[in-house]
Amino acid sequence: MLLLTAIVLAVFVLPAPWNGLVLVFGLVGEAGEVVFGIWYSRRRRFAAAQMIGSKVRVIESCRPRGRVSFKGERWDAVCPEGADAGERVRIAAIDGSTLVAERIENS
Repeated sequence: MLLLTAIVLAVFVLPAPWNGLVLVFGLVGEAGEVVFGIWYSRRRRFAAAQMIGSKVRVIESCRPRGRVSFKGERWDAVCPEGADAGERVRIAAIDGSTLVAERIENS
C-alpha cells in the first residue's frame, strides 16, 4: 500500500526533485514490510511447534471436536477420547490450525 501511495504522489502531485525521493521511500518501506512479514510468519510457526505437550483448558466440549484455550487464545481442537468443558488436556499434535488433544489421566 505504501508503494502504491508513493507512485500516485510521485506521478500526479509532486514536482521533479521530490517525486524520486518519494518513490525511493516507498520502495524501502515496501521492502521493510516484506521482511517484517517473513520474520513474523517464521516466528509464529516456531511458537506453534513449542505448543506440543502443553496443557490447555477445554472451553467447548470436545466430542470429538471442540475448542480449547491456550494462553488466552481460542483454538479449534479434536480430542478422540472426548473431554468436557473445564477439563485440562494435553496438546499431542497440530493439524493445520486445529490442535489434536489427548486426555490427561488423573492419578
